[in-house]
Amino acid sequence: MFKKVIRVFKDKELRSKIIYVALMLVIFRIAAHIPIPIVDAVKLENFFGSNQLLGLMSAFTGGGMEKFSLVMLGVGPYITASIIMQLLTMIFPQVKEMYQESGEAGRQKFNQLTRYATVPLAILQSFGMITLLKNQGIVDNIDRFEMITAISLITAGTIFLMWLGELISEKKIGNGISLIIFAGIVSGIPMTVSQTVSTLTPDKYPAIISLLIVSLIVIFGVVVINGAQRNIPVSYARRVRGSKTYGGVSGSLPLKVNSAGMIPLIFAMSMMIFPGFIASFFVASANPTIASVATFINNAFQNQIFYSAMYFILVFLFTYFYTAIVFDPKSVAENLQKHGGFVPGIRPGGNTAEFLSKVLSRITFLGAFFLGIIAVIPFIGQAVTNVTTMAIGGASVLIVVGVVLDSIKQIDSQLTMRDYDEL
Repeated sequence: MFKKVIRVFKDKELRSKIIYVALMLVIFRIAAHIPIPIVDAVKLENFFGSNQLLGLMSAFTGGGMEKFSLVMLGVGPYITASIIMQLLTMIFPQVKEMYQESGEAGRQKFNQLTRYATVPLAILQSFGMITLLKNQGIVDNIDRFEMITAISLITAGTIFLMWLGELISEKKIGNGISLIIFAGIVSGIPMTVSQTVSTLTPDKYPAIISLLIVSLIVIFGVVVINGAQRNIPVSYARRVRGSKTYGGVSGSLPLKVNSAGMIPLIFAMSMMIFPGFIASFFVASANPTIASVATFINNAFQNQIFYSAMYFILVFLFTYFYTAIVFDPKSVAENLQKHGGFVPGIRPGGNTAEFLSKVLSRITFLGAFFLGIIAVIPFIGQAVTNVTTMAIGGASVLIVVGVVLDSIKQIDSQLTMRDYDEL
């Protein structure tokens, strides 16, 4: 490993790319500390400290939401826009054709539409957040001009991060959007550790040791599941054209246990936000029935057991849903048949698609269950040990480990290309 690190930093081009990416992440962290001065900072900190859901959202923005900074929404609107566009591929055949079958030009147009969709989503989310904080007495009385200015600044911050993410992706050191989320999560670890150490007492030693052991197990599990796959044997029929023979080889079709990655966690989190978020607007309603229903919903989503159960169920369901988007057994079976490939013992065409669908469903169950457990581990750990686990467990670990593994793979591929060039 150390030899590889030395090779990376000896290569001038790779070294400059890594430094460039690091500087972009530093710019992101600087922007996360530039506040919009329309809130009461003390009330804001207390509000986020008492609201577990908003605390989780703030962790993914590197504390930007808790500071009410220019980039308080992080890349959340862009991720939401990406999810919506991918859902549209299942509803509208034209969008699916543009995304999957129109080549590089189609994918560029698809990405451009995703960028356009990010703007109204950022405006809507920033307006909703300001209104929520205003109802809580955290935002001072502001006029219409100040509201428009604040929304414009927050939206511009989101677009700025989206641009930074694309600049990072161009260097092929990792996915830019994922690296920004990674930087936001990692930036919160020192503060969490310092808070834990400052309040550490001898009676908490067993809980801390247990927490560290569980964290190591979680990291090991994330690495194993991210790399786990089921290899389906594939054979290619031998074809003779003139004096040349084609095919007659065997290979495999890898099916990943976790094909959906971290998307189900983010999608489930987005869905969990809306009920409590909307209910908070109607808690102070003049209609007693509406106010009581809103209060009930708000309290339910503040209940740790109810929240954890709903989060687990949504992550489990969205894992299956997103896997169905990224892997189409029918399309794969047709491509195999076109190229003369077949699964031994299975007829090409419809039977192969049915077989792939059955295998994918079984291994996805394991991946979905694992993601669900990973999602609720922080809440379970916090309830059992009474120690904050957000920075070292659950979805944060999955994202951090996944981003690190992806970046390592991309750096390895660039090193391999340089080896070929030298040969």
